[in-house]
Amino acid sequence: MKKLLTSLLTATLSLSLLAGCGGSGAASSAAPSSEAAGAGSSASQAVQETADGEKLQVGIVQIMEHPSLDQIRTSFLEEMERLGYGEDKVDYDYQTASSDASLLNSICQKFAGDGKDLIVAIATPSAQAAAANAPDIPLVFAAVTDPVAAQLLSDPDHPDGIITGTSDAIPVDQVFDLMGQLTPGVTNVGFLYNLSEPNSVSVIEEAKAYCDANGIEYIESNVTTSGEVQQAAQALAGQCQAIYSPIDNTVATAMPVLSETAIAAQIPVYVGADSMVIDGGLATVGINYVQLGNQTAAMAAQVLEGTPISDIPVETLDNFATVVNTTTAEALGITIPEEILASATVVE
Repeated sequence: MKKLLTSLLTATLSLSLLAGCGGSGAASSAAPSSEAAGAGSSASQAVQETADGEKLQVGIVQIMEHPSLDQIRTSFLEEMERLGYGEDKVDYDYQTASSDASLLNSICQKFAGDGKDLIVAIATPSAQAAAANAPDIPLVFAAVTDPVAAQLLSDPDHPDGIITGTSDAIPVDQVFDLMGQLTPGVTNVGFLYNLSEPNSVSVIEEAKAYCDANGIEYIESNVTTSGEVQQAAQALAGQCQAIYSPIDNTVATAMPVLSETAIAAQIPVYVGADSMVIDGGLATVGINYVQLGNQTAAMAAQVLEGTPISDIPVETLDNFATVVNTTTAEALGITIPEEILASATVVE
């Protein structure tokens, strides 16, 4: 690791002498500058030249334990091993913050102090914390719905610093089209999400635009903790015909409670992730998190092999799958059309 740090410092000083001071990046302290971009390329090269016999050091940070996020991590590690970056070559330091923002920052600060070769951050809050607290370490994120809105970078197609990764952006229009097929006649939807999660805000803005364009009314209920979800759902149930929640970490943690509350009120809940359907939501059109983890691993391997991050654009999956919960449908008295069942992933 000392050799790695020495190589990085030497390369950074050389770049400073040749190029002078770098310009500003995106409008956030987490967004990289052009100087950081140069350091990122050198960091990748230094990783490639790690001393013989010394393991690479990769920190994995996750905002919380949750089925979707855990699935990303598991598939990431399995794919990394398949790509030749198993535990014989890499020390993986996995840390979870248990939804604690202060702990999340502390984890990333420790990664910086340890001089990790790479940080893999799962979900938007994790990526933002890593970018802010370990700005000199290459970062590959996973499941960041809108990395620009999260101020991680300014151009997903051409990363301008040392940050790239995978997006779990979901097709909002397809979720609402599915809503029209499963529960036709819905004219008023309740949005349930955490305003402090940029990924949720971005998706809800898309949902609002869809509703405005299609004559659907909507109301909002915001939560700050998972303990507020039940009360928020109860408030919505008396005012709307269906509830929609995006890939929101706060809501996902309380999904079983939300499901029970909605079923008691006979209100269908459409969600943004398959794990939220497994936990009782009615349906979604979303991505495959195993594939997302695999793609994140492929990008991480590129960084470890020395590819400049500027040459690794953000990846957004585009092969979506319909997921329906037939037990929830039965409890709500909803019949799933055979043509949907024939192509959907069915959860019971």
